[in-house]
Amino acid sequence: IARRKGVAAAGDPRAGFRRAAEPGPAVPQGLIRAARKSGQLNLSGRGLTEGECLLRVQNLSFGAADRWWEQTDLTKLILASNKLQCLSEDVKLLPALTVLDVHDNQLTSLPSALGQLENLQKLDVSHNKLKSIPEEVMQLSHLRSLLLQHNELSCLPDGFGQLVHLEELDVSNNHLTDIPTSFALLINLVRLNLACNQLKNLPADISAMRSLRQLDCTKNYLETVPSKLATMASLEQLYLRKNKLRSLPEFPSCKLLKELHAGENQIEILNAENLKHLNSLSVLELRDNKIKSVPDEITLLQKLERLDLANNDISRLPYTLGNLPQLKFLALEGNPLRTIRRDLLQKGTQELLKYLRSKIQEPPVTAMTLPSESRINMHAITTLKLLEYSEKQAAVVPEEMFDAVRSHPVTTVNFSKNQLSEIPPRIAELKDSLCDVNLGFNKISSVSLELCLLRKLTHLDLRNNFLTSLPEEMEALTGLQVINLSFNRFKAFPGVLYRILALETILLSNNQVGSVDPLQLKRMDRLGTLDLQNNDLLQVPPELGNCESLRTLLLEGNPFRTPRAAVLARGTAAVLEYLRSRIPA
Repeated sequence: IARRKGVAAAGDPRAGFRRAAEPGPAVPQGLIRAARKSGQLNLSGRGLTEGECLLRVQNLSFGAADRWWEQTDLTKLILASNKLQCLSEDVKLLPALTVLDVHDNQLTSLPSALGQLENLQKLDVSHNKLKSIPEEVMQLSHLRSLLLQHNELSCLPDGFGQLVHLEELDVSNNHLTDIPTSFALLINLVRLNLACNQLKNLPADISAMRSLRQLDCTKNYLETVPSKLATMASLEQLYLRKNKLRSLPEFPSCKLLKELHAGENQIEILNAENLKHLNSLSVLELRDNKIKSVPDEITLLQKLERLDLANNDISRLPYTLGNLPQLKFLALEGNPLRTIRRDLLQKGTQELLKYLRSKIQEPPVTAMTLPSESRINMHAITTLKLLEYSEKQAAVVPEEMFDAVRSHPVTTVNFSKNQLSEIPPRIAELKDSLCDVNLGFNKISSVSLELCLLRKLTHLDLRNNFLTSLPEEMEALTGLQVINLSFNRFKAFPGVLYRILALETILLSNNQVGSVDPLQLKRMDRLGTLDLQNNDLLQVPPELGNCESLRTLLLEGNPFRTPRAAVLARGTAAVLEYLRSRIPA
């Protein structure tokens, strides 16, 4: 919007908005006329300077040939890639604007009049030379996208929390040293880019952004990540590359996290706790750190497609890595691996995974052949009533383990993390006392009838095995309260579970279950938790809403279209209410 210079030529109502001495780049009148009808004007890449910017836009006056009833207010104005050094306060004369794009100019400041564009939904001022943002911009209550990247900002206004409808915010490539605490009020924000700044920490309150799906903190000075970040249930992509992190945070609530990028840090240890909740993770990038080992729990990441561990200090890999069913890319170059030949590494991911799987098949060393490991823990048996034989990678449980408990009844058995292909038959000898059995992380493909004799059983853990079905005889386990069948190969909900009415918790995530019977579930009036995440449910029956005993119903990661993610994010009560509302009258 130019200042009037020179005297208007008679008969030309627009002449007053041209420079008299230097006409500047011509803007075709056809473009102006089209803008009057469409409400959109694109003047990008025309070499405009401040004098010609907005080039008499507010004048858009009608000539005799113009039909006023066909005119419309300007709603979209693009002035990108010009030579503007400032915007005039007269921008307030365009109150109907919903989009203002002035990226890639030479702006050093913004006019306070921007705050009067109450209809503005997108403001792009990226790739300029801005040193500050006027407080008045915080008045743009309908703003959904604010792009401030590649400027010279060292701080942001405290009133940022007023932009409650903001969905996209990019402040990357500036000089920010901290983030306003009012960011916590941006509860509708979906994408937040803080990359390439000078941040040393993140405010814990950032966890209140319950809609945030993408958070990019690449290339800052972060030494830690607030633990509350792990409660961001909607988070799908997290970028922490090029910081100063010494460890990864735990992510107990980030059930939807698909990508975690934390390369070029100083991470030394990768704990099982860092990984065990990341059921949806498809990309894990940890290159250029100081990681010394990979835990066996990496096999929990059944949806992992890309694993980048290049340039670390890893000397050996867990052979079970070969069992990750979706893994297509594995980068290991730059590690001092001792057990894998270099030529094998160069053959590619699939050959490497095949090699790792082949090593699993080798006869494992069991406690039968290692006296140091075969010592039976009588203290645990007599005091804790616990029979423990876990994490041995054993194909069988030694007979002397069962011999040792003949005169000492045990209530708990833990045979997890071995290579068992079947449930040890002698487990039936413990039927008079056994309450809790853990057979997780084995290779069991069927449940034996011996297990069905354990009439006192209350807790059964069979996660991470090869099960496809359960025998009908399990109906005899009338006291069973908790069963964990996650990470198996069930294609159907095991029918026998509907008849074990004492069940309070059924964990069936990460299988291939295609349907559930809501009428049979309703009969299970003690069932409080049902986890069906990451299965193949194409639809959720509305009658499931009548299962009023459910306190926790987890359905994320299935291919159904309704309920939508926004409904699921509101919690079980809201989901059940939604389903009830869809039951045909």
